[in-house]
Amino acid sequence: MSHYQDGATVDGLRIVSKKYAGRWISALIVALLLLAAGHSMLNNPRFEWAVIAENFTAPSIIQGVLMTLQLTAISVIVGFAGGTVLALMRLSSNPVLVAVSWSYTWFFRGVPMLVQLFLWYNVAALYPTLSISLPWIGEIWSAPANALISPFSAAVIALVMHQSAYAAEIIRAGIQSVGAGQIEAARALGYRPAQIFRHTILPQAMRAILPPAGNEVIGQLKTTAVVSVISLQDVLFSAQIIYQRTYEVIPLLLVATLWYLVLTSLLSVGQYYVERYFSRSSYRQVKRKRPAAEPALHRSMNAGETSHG
Repeated sequence: MSHYQDGATVDGLRIVSKKYAGRWISALIVALLLLAAGHSMLNNPRFEWAVIAENFTAPSIIQGVLMTLQLTAISVIVGFAGGTVLALMRLSSNPVLVAVSWSYTWFFRGVPMLVQLFLWYNVAALYPTLSISLPWIGEIWSAPANALISPFSAAVIALVMHQSAYAAEIIRAGIQSVGAGQIEAARALGYRPAQIFRHTILPQAMRAILPPAGNEVIGQLKTTAVVSVISLQDVLFSAQIIYQRTYEVIPLLLVATLWYLVLTSLLSVGQYYVERYFSRSSYRQVKRKRPAAEPALHRSMNAGETSHG
């Protein structure tokens, strides 16, 4: 394939490269705006960068980071496990299971997370004592609700319930994206239902599930900030404890902001590699097709140039 320089003449025609003035002007404007914003932030003494650096790795802040990670991990793992069960219930032929799954998803997606958290934290007002009873035997276990529902357990229950409702819809959509022909082929090979789900449906559904699931995990990490209202020491509550003592509100809020950015960035990197792993067959197909397509393109272009000459 021939390449012509700008200003060259071919068959009496002058070659002029395409100009991208608008692209360069817009890039210059954006770069200037970013430089102005960065200069303003770095030179504004009210940001108090020294205070931010001092408190970024403070023991209470690190403890809050660990609590945030712990709440995120528990709610995501248990929530997606529960969401898988709810998705399978929704896709079953049993109308009772479908109704229960739909009702659960409708309720926990419709009630704000903060309201759910307060309800679980104050569940002792509805059930002062939690007990287990069996027919003809009677009560075999009981305990005061206040002793069982601590701020941590209330936060975990609320986050798991909330997460499982959203995970159910993500997983259901992923399962429904698998073609019916794939399932019929697996049945023709003699696979049992559990084998069909594990070897046929799930590997193909993961490519549709992972992008929204990754976004949901990142969103759940940020959602854990609501637990600060019940005095559970996450990143935000740790920052609040410090600035209530030092009155350095903005620097401590920026410390929490930076930690959330660091954690979400790490999750985004992890999401990228997990998606790439489950889409590796697509990458291989593209790599196999590309070398065969490019020579054909070169041959057709060269043939066109030869015939033109």
